Order: sequence, then structure tokens, then C-alpha cells
Amino acid sequence: MDASRVCISRSEAAREGGFTLPELIVVMILVGILAAVAAPRLTDSGFDERRLRDETVSALRYAQKSAIAARRVTCVAFPDSTHLVVHVATAWASGDCTIGPALIGPDGTPLVITAPRNASFSAFPGGWLSFDPLGRPSATVSIAINNLSPALNIVVEAETGYVH
Repeated sequence: MDASRVCISRSEAAREGGFTLPELIVVMILVGILAAVAAPRLTDSGFDERRLRDETVSALRYAQKSAIAARRVTCVAFPDSTHLVVHVATAWASGDCTIGPALIGPDGTPLVITAPRNASFSAFPGGWLSFDPLGRPSATVSIAINNLSPALNIVVEAETGYVH
């Protein structure tokens, strides 16, 4: 037996036998990070509902500020449980808040919100809300997002138009 063949270094043994300890640790860290980020997205943990709530609050505040800035009536309509559309009222005298062009949002597109996959609005009486040129809403409204805690309902105050 050759004596030079009996003594092999650790690096040669590692190359022949598999992964080194630092390689295994790096892989375990990467798997842990992926699991922490991806696992909540794979389960129904409320991300879509919370995003819909935040987008709705932003749209309501934008509609109110647009009404004040342009001294016009803006209407927020909920045509079904998965859509919110903001209109500029042109036929307000007739009491129909669904007539009029869509309000253009800050990104240059019509201000329409579509609920993502499992999220939806709970209907409220009337199905629409308007802001007058002073920013006051037509009524106090509570908008609920399905599968979210009632503590996270969106409330529009009648006197001030405060959206929270």
C-alpha cells in the first residue's frame, strides 16, 4: 500500500464525501428565509383583505380631496362586492350618483379598485356615497371587508368626512 495515499487532507475528503458545513448552514438559512416569506402568502392570512382595506381608505380620501379641490361632487359607488368606482357626478340634481365620468386617480388611470382573490366588500345600504364640494359625505358609512376583524371596518364620519 502506498503511504502517500493513506494520508489525505480534509479538503480532499470533503470534496469526495459531500457538502461542507458552511455550505449546509447557508442552505439552511436560505430555506428559513424563503419559508418565512412564502408561507404566509400560501395560507390565507389576511394580506389581500388588508390591502383592499388600505386601497379603499386611500380611494375615499382621494375622492374627498378631489371634491374639495375642484369644488364638485364626487361619488364612490360599489356596483358589486368586488369593485369600487369613483365618479365625478354630473347628474347630481337628479339624485343619481352613478352617472358621470370616472375620477382620474393619481396614476392617470380611472380610480377603480378591484378586490383581489379572496377579498370582497360587505354591502352597505344604498351602495354609494358622495362627497359635496366642502368634502362632507352624504351619510355616515361603515364599510366592512369580508374576513377582516370588525375593528378594521372603514368609517366615514358624516359631519367632517373623516375616513378611518
